[in-house]
Amino acid sequence: MQSTSAKIPDSLDRIVKRLQRLSDPKQRYEQLILYGQKLPNFPDSGKVPENKVQGCVSQVYVTVSLDDRAKVQFSGDSDALISKGFLGLLIAGMNGMTLEEVQAISPDFITETGLTVSLTPSRANGFYNVFRTMKEKVASL
Repeated sequence: MQSTSAKIPDSLDRIVKRLQRLSDPKQRYEQLILYGQKLPNFPDSGKVPENKVQGCVSQVYVTVSLDDRAKVQFSGDSDALISKGFLGLLIAGMNGMTLEEVQAISPDFITETGLTVSLTPSRANGFYNVFRTMKEKVASL
C-alpha cells in the first residue's frame, strides 16, 4: 500500500505501512507502545522547560542534535505510555535524516498511520504537537 501523502522518507513510510497492516486498533496501540519502550533512557537534566513539548497533557520532552555526518539525532521521554509511543515512533522514523529532509515532512503521515481514528482529540493533537516540536527544534539548529 503506497502512502497517499507527499513523499515521506522511507523510514517513516515503513512505519506507516507497518501500522496500516494492523487492522485492529488495539494492535496499533501495542505497536505504538513498543516504539516508546525502545527509547533509550533520557537524562533528568534534559527534562527542562525548553525541551518540553507544549500542548500535550502529559509531560513530553525532546532534544535534537547533529551527529558527525550532519544527520539529525533526536532523544526524548514522556511520563505517559501513548505519548512516549508517539515520540518513539517519530524518533525511529526521523533519526538519521538531514535537516532538509525533516523540514520537508508533512504531518499527513500521522493520519495515514490509522492511529488517529481511535485516539481522543487531545491525544491526536498531542501526536501532532510532538511532531511539530521536533520540526521546530530542527529548524532552530
